[in-house]
Amino acid sequence: MITATDTSTKHYKKLIQILGRRYLRFKIESPYDFIHIAAKGVNANVIKNFRDYFNISREDTAHMLSISSPTLYRWTRANKNLERNYSVQLLELADLFLYGSEVFNNKENFIKWLYLPNTALGGFEPQDLTGVPGGISKVRDILGRIENGVYS
Repeated sequence: MITATDTSTKHYKKLIQILGRRYLRFKIESPYDFIHIAAKGVNANVIKNFRDYFNISREDTAHMLSISSPTLYRWTRANKNLERNYSVQLLELADLFLYGSEVFNNKENFIKWLYLPNTALGGFEPQDLTGVPGGISKVRDILGRIENGVYS
């Protein structure tokens, strides 16, 4: 029998694999661990790993993180550690993308869904909400409804 804990552990192991074990040497058991990890500093190269895995442009990634594309480029090029809030936002964003890929059974379908206006999100495209406070959780809520067959 597969438990919720087994599924959660598998999900977070996959998240670490996507972002890079080299940069995330911490165990993740819940989203609260993102805060502890961010306090220690997350290397900006996890952004490149995130972009590469989900095939997202630097411009779209910068938009979702509410920063400019040149800033994103400078951070990764300088191999710098992200500030705590950007670290948490990136970890939450990557977690959202992985969850969405699980709900839609592949990352390509999830990415397509991200760029479609959604009535349940006030007509916004889900990707537009990822860069605003509380937006990631709103998109995640809709994904949970979709996963459970609730009209969205």
